[in-house]
Amino acid sequence: MSRWFGCASYGLAGFTIAACGPVAPAPSPSASAAPTLSSYLAPESGVDTAGVRLVPIQTPKGAYKVWTKRFGTNPRIKLLLLHGGPGATHEYFEALERFLGREGIEFVYYDQLGSAFSDQPKDASLWTTERFVDEVEQVRRALGLTKDDFYLLGHSWGGILAAEYALAHGDKLKGLVISNMMMSVPDYNRYASDVLARGMDPGVVKEIKDLEKKGQYESSRYMELLVPNFYAKHICRLEEWPDALTRAFNKLNKQIYVTMQGPSEFGLSGTLEKWDRKADLGKITVPTLVVGATHDTMDPEHMRWVSTQLKHGSFLLCPQGSHMAMWDDQVTYASGLVRFLKEIDTGKTSVSF
Repeated sequence: MSRWFGCASYGLAGFTIAACGPVAPAPSPSASAAPTLSSYLAPESGVDTAGVRLVPIQTPKGAYKVWTKRFGTNPRIKLLLLHGGPGATHEYFEALERFLGREGIEFVYYDQLGSAFSDQPKDASLWTTERFVDEVEQVRRALGLTKDDFYLLGHSWGGILAAEYALAHGDKLKGLVISNMMMSVPDYNRYASDVLARGMDPGVVKEIKDLEKKGQYESSRYMELLVPNFYAKHICRLEEWPDALTRAFNKLNKQIYVTMQGPSEFGLSGTLEKWDRKADLGKITVPTLVVGATHDTMDPEHMRWVSTQLKHGSFLLCPQGSHMAMWDDQVTYASGLVRFLKEIDTGKTSVSF
């Protein structure tokens, strides 16, 4: 899950950031099928809101609004993006704009309740997986997404949310993407302890653990240790991090994040601590792409295994990528995603990479 999102609250914004350099293009469709910019950004009827819509949702604690923004129109492929955190924002998905846009794929940014541009209630009882699943279903209905066009991509915490949504409302989906998220938090905790921590300098790990025992998660020293030894290796491996990533970090809702995941980078202690859906993966029958990355905080072999437990699973490995593989292995990630969406649209149930 999205352990890296905690860094915003501890001052990672001070890290030197710049836009990514140019990347090689993804495979292009034939000239006759290629969308034009004017057709993709067709004007809306009435007042043009640039695709932004505040969706009203009902919760056990009252009514709120969540922020969405639609790009393009496609009658058969509509991709709703679920960000990580919990409590981060849609902004780091800007990595995919050019790739999805030039292929004519309709996609929707969405800030979950409590995140960035959506309402931010303070009631901690709202931060449950079940309520977030219900929220996604309300957003789906409001946006008019159906089993004939609705694809759902969840990254990190969003991968947990996407899997839970598929188990509860799989009949509403045309396709699913579980990106950079293991399907067992206990398995993740073991991987973080047995593999990630052991791959670091023992002295650094000891000092980090000592700081955590003292509750000094917001100390400058904590981040001085984590940035070069953990984030730069397993969160985003780009030498200069993109602005979109920094903006997402800076808007993190700490109440949601700590409530559901806890503050530590080496073991999850929040309300998701015992979450495990390995035994239920066979119940997800919709075509599903599982995305893993060699240098991720999430075990790539676990991700590969998940794809074999699904009725119609496909697996994409980003060999140069980490947790933010849509940035540090951008072409592999984006090209694979586009290929999956287009091949499922033709009637296939799985894709080989």
